Amino acid sequence: MTAPSPHGLIGLLIALLWLTPALAIAGIALTRRPRWAEWLNLIAAGLVFAETLALLICSSTLTTPAILLGHALILSPLGAWVLLCVGTVYLLASIYATGYMRMLPEEAPRLPLFYALLAAFALSMLVAPLLNSPGLYWIAIDLTTIISAFLVGFERAPEPIEAAWKYIVIVSAGLSLALLGIVLFYWGGSFAAGMVYDLTWRKLAELAPGMAPPLAALAFLLVLAGFGTKVGLVPMHTWLPDAHSEGPAPVSAMLSGALLNTALLGIVRFMTAMDDSPVAPLAHTALILIGLLSLLVAALFIVRQTGIKRLMAYSSVEHMGVLAIGFGIGGPIGFAAAMYHMLNHSLTKSLMFFGAGNLMRAYETKDMAQMQGFLRHFPMMGLLFLAGAVAITGAPPFGLFRSEFEVVRAGLASGYVWEILFMALLLILIFAAFLNHIRRMAFGATGQIAPQPINRHLSCWQTLPMWLALIPTLLFGLWWPDAFTRFFHLARTMLP
Repeated sequence: MTAPSPHGLIGLLIALLWLTPALAIAGIALTRRPRWAEWLNLIAAGLVFAETLALLICSSTLTTPAILLGHALILSPLGAWVLLCVGTVYLLASIYATGYMRMLPEEAPRLPLFYALLAAFALSMLVAPLLNSPGLYWIAIDLTTIISAFLVGFERAPEPIEAAWKYIVIVSAGLSLALLGIVLFYWGGSFAAGMVYDLTWRKLAELAPGMAPPLAALAFLLVLAGFGTKVGLVPMHTWLPDAHSEGPAPVSAMLSGALLNTALLGIVRFMTAMDDSPVAPLAHTALILIGLLSLLVAALFIVRQTGIKRLMAYSSVEHMGVLAIGFGIGGPIGFAAAMYHMLNHSLTKSLMFFGAGNLMRAYETKDMAQMQGFLRHFPMMGLLFLAGAVAITGAPPFGLFRSEFEVVRAGLASGYVWEILFMALLLILIFAAFLNHIRRMAFGATGQIAPQPINRHLSCWQTLPMWLALIPTLLFGLWWPDAFTRFFHLARTMLP
């Protein structure tokens, strides 16, 4: 009996990866019972994580990206890495949702709908990185918007519904620009490939050097603005603070830790497709500049923030800026640092949104001033939240410190001295402002009576995923595995 070919095994894993959440959705629709919905979604999330990990291992054995179903699907190391980030956050958010959503008794009859939407949201993000056509990738990203908008407005209060509509309007406008950019890329390639051809990521890279530079530059800037809206890069970020702060905490974690990486993948693929064209310097410089602008705006809003989940949202803007700078710098160090940052951000931001959700439900408010002294009432969860706050600001000994340090090193080695100094200054400002907010929340302001939590009960479902997120990012801060270095090198040389 012969062993299955690598491509055959990859095809089987992709089929299982998509079938798992689809079956969970079908099972939830058939049973319509909250407890069944919880467990079906949770089992699906565990299987999805295992399947993304298996695909990651398979991608590390490839010499060229795996092309399946003709030219419809593609598995590359970079795409597999994004899938792992999605699978990780989906599992953590599903564990947390089991405890968090039970604290919303008024939503109990609608919990099957919530879990079906959560699984569908995960499925849409598991499809996008595997699509070999920029046009189909755009459709998948647009689908994530439609599904996640229902999750943002799930609680049906005026603020969540307003945030959901704002999210739809702004992101849809941005994605319209991205679609126009894709059309221009197709048109630019038609002069060499003919009026009708299959535009794949590899085909785009082959045709880009022959495109008219002004046309290619305009197309890339439109794509950057369009998908940058979905990523939350400034100035297209205005939907993000509202959507992240008004959606349920598990949804916020999925939006920040999984969706933003999935959308950023498209920008990176378009940018690297330009690497052999005259537009390459413009593409890299534009990504670096928009990353710096995102850091600047995030720093200014973090300093004066009062809402806990909006604080986390602007932290997401900050970290997407760091990722844009890392990928924009490129090279072996910059690319590896950005990929490392992706996973550590997914883990740490999930931890922080889980802690924020716990505190919001305990104090029944989003105002950080009403949560002062929480460490007294929730010592274990409070310590996890404090550790996550140190980690998310890029302080040692956590993984984000390692990745940000490597971005700085890559920038200096590539001659981006002033850009890196500006980035470092903004990161220091964010570090001080963010931790000052958390310090006041944890220990309380001097001379003030700390508010008492209304709900003191936290289940293990609400603290377990915080541990599961903290331990890896601490480990990755202390130890950068050699296997990661080899994998990041492979991902850079085997684009898209």
